[in-house]
Amino acid sequence: MAPDAAVTEPWTGHPIVVTGIGADGWSGLGETARAAITGCEVVFGSPRQLALLPDGPAERVPWPTPLLPALPGLLAGHADRRIGVLASGDPMFYGIGVTLARHVGAAALRVHPQPSSASLACARLGWPLAETPVVSVVARPLPTVLPELADGHRLLVLSEGADTPAQLAHLLRDNGFGASTLTVLDQLGGPAEATRTGTAADWAHAPGDPLNLVAVEAVADPGHRRDTRLPGLADTAYTGDGQLTKAEVRALSVTALAPTPGELLWDVGGGSGSIAIEWCRTNPRCRAITFERLPARRAQITANARALGVPGITVRGEVRSELADSALAAPDAIFLGGGLTQGGLFAQCWQHLRPGGRLVANAVTAESEALLLDWAAAHGGTLRKFQIYRGEPLGGFTAWRPHLPVAQWIVTKPAG
Repeated sequence: MAPDAAVTEPWTGHPIVVTGIGADGWSGLGETARAAITGCEVVFGSPRQLALLPDGPAERVPWPTPLLPALPGLLAGHADRRIGVLASGDPMFYGIGVTLARHVGAAALRVHPQPSSASLACARLGWPLAETPVVSVVARPLPTVLPELADGHRLLVLSEGADTPAQLAHLLRDNGFGASTLTVLDQLGGPAEATRTGTAADWAHAPGDPLNLVAVEAVADPGHRRDTRLPGLADTAYTGDGQLTKAEVRALSVTALAPTPGELLWDVGGGSGSIAIEWCRTNPRCRAITFERLPARRAQITANARALGVPGITVRGEVRSELADSALAAPDAIFLGGGLTQGGLFAQCWQHLRPGGRLVANAVTAESEALLLDWAAAHGGTLRKFQIYRGEPLGGFTAWRPHLPVAQWIVTKPAG
C-alpha cells in the first residue's frame, strides 16, 4: 500500500495554518491568507520565507535541518499555540503541506495556496500545465529525471539549488540528450525574476539564484537507445555478469506483477535488478526491495538502478537471513526469480505477502518447475510456459536461436 495511507499523529491543537507565499512576498497574498497568518502566535518557515513577513508579534521559527526528524517535536512543543507554516507557492505541490497532511491529517490543516512554480513556469513558456510532467530533485537524487526523458518530450525539474541546472545539463549530456534545450527560470513571480536558456551539450551559464526551476525540451542524440517506462527495456540497458532476465520474459513478468502507483515489490534473487528497476520505472511512486546474496551483484543492481533513473530501490542481502533479522513492510507483490529450490523460501515469502498481494515465480530448471506445479496445486493461480526465439546471423542467412523455456506461476494471495 502507499506509504502515506495513514496519519502518524492525530492533531488535537488549533488548526495549523499553511500558507503558500511566492517570490513577490507579502504583497502577493490575498486578504484571507494575510489574516490567517497574522492571527498565528508562532510561524514556521525557511529564513527566506520568514523574512518576507511584515513586523508582528508572532514568534518566527526557522525550520531545522534535517526537518523531518524534528517535525513531531516542533509541533508538539507548540501544540497549545496557533501555528502558522509558510511554504513556497502551493504547499500541496511537493511542499510542506503534503508532509503535514501525512503527519497530522488533512482535517488539522487550513491551507492557503498560491500559484505553484510549475503553474508560473507554464504560464511563462506557454506550455500546457496538465500535459507537462514535473520532477522534483529537492532532497532527491538527480537521476530520477531519467525515466521522463524521451525525444520531443517536455518536462519541468524543481531544482535543489543554484547548481542544479549545470548538474542537469551534465546528466542529459551523459545520457544521450545533449541537444536538449534547458530554460532556467529564477525567482518566478518576484521582482528578481530572470530567465536563462541554452543546450545541455554546451551549457555555460554560471550558477544563478538558488530558487529556480528548469524547463527541459528533450532532444535525443541520433542512435540513442530508446528507454520507455514500459517493461522490456533492451538487455543492453543493463550491466553485470549476465545474470539477467531477458527483455521478453521481463516484459511478461512485470506485466504479470501488475504494478500500481505506491505499491511495494520484493524482487527475490535480484541478479542485475531488472525486475525491480522496471517495476519502479512504471511510475515514480512504485517502490522495490531487491534481495541478492552476492555482494558483486548487489553493487551492480545499485549501479543499474541509478543509471536507469530509479536510485531509490533498496538492495539487501540473502532473503531468508534478511527476513530473520529485519521487520520489513509487507509487500504488495513478490517476484521469485531465483533460489526457488531453497528449502522454505516460498513459504517464508508467502507468509510475508499481504492479503490480496500477487506473487510471480519463474522457473527454468525441471526441479524448480516441479515446485511451481506443487505450489499451484496447493494455492491455485495460473501456470504458463513460453520460449523466446531470437533471429541471429547464420552464415549469410538468419536462424532462430531458442532461449531456455520459462515456466511461470502467477497467484494472488486470498484476502482475509
